[in-house]
Amino acid sequence: MIEALVALGFGLLIGSFLNVCIYRLPNDLSVVGPRSYCPRCSQQIAWYDNVPLLSYIRLRGRCRHCGERISARYPVVELLTGALFFWFVMALGPTPLAGKYCLLSALLVGLIFTDLESMILPDEFTLGGTAAGLVLAWFLPIRGGLAEFALQVAGVQMPPATVSLVESAVGAAIPSFFLWLAGFLFEKIRHKEGLGLGDVKMLAALGAFLGVHGALVSFMIGAVLGSVVGGAYILIARKDPGSYPIPFGSFLGVAAIGVTVAHVGGLGLV
Repeated sequence: MIEALVALGFGLLIGSFLNVCIYRLPNDLSVVGPRSYCPRCSQQIAWYDNVPLLSYIRLRGRCRHCGERISARYPVVELLTGALFFWFVMALGPTPLAGKYCLLSALLVGLIFTDLESMILPDEFTLGGTAAGLVLAWFLPIRGGLAEFALQVAGVQMPPATVSLVESAVGAAIPSFFLWLAGFLFEKIRHKEGLGLGDVKMLAALGAFLGVHGALVSFMIGAVLGSVVGGAYILIARKDPGSYPIPFGSFLGVAAIGVTVAHVGGLGLV
């Protein structure tokens, strides 16, 4: 329990950093400097006003200097990231595998809210996540994947780390390729973009972390969520279905978090 509480605190800090990334990366701003500041009055935020969750509550959701309302996204991202870190360490202990899932969840939280706010999925999260997933696959083998099954059928013996790396690479390549192909064909037929390349890169990152099966399950659930929730919003808000963009990356991220949490909880979705 102590380790999980430490993970909670660390997750809150990572969530605070994710908030910086969510605002700055789509605007091509550095996430290193300058220090956090109010977007309205440009006043730098003191360290005591930048404590995850607590500062938002103490300031009642408003800037100390100009009184501008602070987006509820800030505490939501911090709390969600902290809760996910707590869950993974609570379920798996302070292990490298728990660290892998914590990293994945942080990337997904960042992608969910960046896409939701700006319709952008930064390469720092997608391509960086793909690279991280491939590296981690060598040290933390993905078990029971498509590559392992195919090699068993073919009677080919490989070290577990190699099999896992193949699974990660195939998981990154195959689902993302077919998603790209679907978007390419849609654009050729309908003469308009139906899918951003960021979604393709995001699916590649999921495949690198979770393998082929995990990426496909996440994609299918995300597609259903996007269709139902996005369609309902378009209907309720009376938007034009033919032109209103749906942040598919946000729905894909929610689905992937759900799939990963369920898997760690023993439901075996990936």
